[in-house]
Amino acid sequence: MQTGILRVLRATAASWWRHRELRRTGQSALAQRLERQTVLRDLGYLKQAASLPNAHVICGEGGTFIHLGWTTVSTLAPIERFPLAALAVARGTPFIDIRHVTDVIAFANLPRVARDGSVDLDHSGAGRSVSLTSYIDMVEKLGARITNNPRPRQSA
Repeated sequence: MQTGILRVLRATAASWWRHRELRRTGQSALAQRLERQTVLRDLGYLKQAASLPNAHVICGEGGTFIHLGWTTVSTLAPIERFPLAALAVARGTPFIDIRHVTDVIAFANLPRVARDGSVDLDHSGAGRSVSLTSYIDMVEKLGARITNNPRPRQSA
């Protein structure tokens, strides 16, 4: 594990208002225990982001979301103010920046990304799911920017 990642996760956990308040009121041991739990939880999220086939980070006007199959971690802040998401992207997790998508109706009508890597054979209906690469193809046509693209490179 890189010490830089641990340093960021520890600093983020220590900066939470709840942990700061515990320290201020003399409950430093409890604050430390909660910070350790937070860091371990976030390390688990980073490991999942690196290992799950359809894990990705998406950022829009509504905030930033880390999609990890059946788990989603989110904040109302942009990725620049969400260190866990920024770390996941820095470690290679696909990042879909939809802040430049102007057709919100078309975006809202896109299928969801399959949670477990499987593809829904029924290609109609609100519950339709597609692979991450198919989703990226669709959202990119709407103006999204992709970082750490999981699609195979095409030679010219």
